[in-house]
Amino acid sequence: MPEFYQSGTARRSRAGRGDEIPSPLAYNARQPGFPGKRDVSRRRRHFPASPAHPRNWGQCLTLALTWLAACLPWRAALRLGMALGRVAYHLAPGRRAIARRNLELCFPDMDPGQREALIRENFAHTGKGVIEIALGWYGGAAVDAIPVTLEGLEHFEAARRDGRAVILLSGHFTPVELAARLLGSRLRVAAIYKPLRKKPVLDAAMLRARRRNVGAAYARDDIRGIVRSLRNGIPVWYAGDQDYGRRHSVFAPFFGQPAATITALSRLARMSNARVVPLFFSSRPDLDGYEITFHPALEDFPGGDDVRDATRMNQVVEAAVRRHPEQYLWIHRRFKRQPERRTNLYDRTGA
Repeated sequence: MPEFYQSGTARRSRAGRGDEIPSPLAYNARQPGFPGKRDVSRRRRHFPASPAHPRNWGQCLTLALTWLAACLPWRAALRLGMALGRVAYHLAPGRRAIARRNLELCFPDMDPGQREALIRENFAHTGKGVIEIALGWYGGAAVDAIPVTLEGLEHFEAARRDGRAVILLSGHFTPVELAARLLGSRLRVAAIYKPLRKKPVLDAAMLRARRRNVGAAYARDDIRGIVRSLRNGIPVWYAGDQDYGRRHSVFAPFFGQPAATITALSRLARMSNARVVPLFFSSRPDLDGYEITFHPALEDFPGGDDVRDATRMNQVVEAAVRRHPEQYLWIHRRFKRQPERRTNLYDRTGA
């Protein structure tokens, strides 16, 4: 059996011996297009990693509640998450205002009443997403039996038929952690993640879960590890649809608005001679399972122009968002940075 395909049992049997992740300090990531440290020699502030440290007790409580949620039957757990999300709509005015502003920018022609209804639905899915994290990280065997449909797998197979590396281009949708587990039990992939350096206990739990679910996980500035995975034939799951700052970014349109977009996708594809295959996922209505869909590989990518490549990436993600706008992470300030530094599109939100 090719190493790309494997059972969930085989995946978890290797959980303890996943690829070791090189320290980000071992590689100078100051290359164009990669979010990294301004100075790898600069000493980071130390955050105690021990769960026993008082500073980490809140993180331990969060993980305990996450584990308890994963003990529920999965449909009951998801209903609980949607209920919590509906409550959060009323208790998180700041995030609600950010989501509303994002939808105003992205869907300016939408009726205000429809927009507010979409925000409410999005909060329900965001709450469900929290429970999907719990199920993805700590759920038992019943989670692996959740109904899931894989569509377009032939596009992935075609992309790697001649031995080329594959980058799976995705976005920040609410079911991401559970989708990773459901996909990882069928297809060996590597994930890129943003370390939670200020929350080491949560970071360690996230890293263990992702390595258990998909086989390998690399910090976003561990370029050497990411490229090595691609060159070894392991596809890498990549999502670059958040504002990571001006450094290593260009401004490319997303829903018609300038959005700071990192150019790492083009660089990784060029360095590893990889094809880029869009991969998106969504939950079905009525808690009836999930869909994971592969799309045809991008033609003539990268094209040599960072702005044009970033625009193509944003167009792919935008099309996926339009299919399931209620499941996108609208509470993130996607348009925080603008070409004109003084411009603040969120000034009315207080964010």
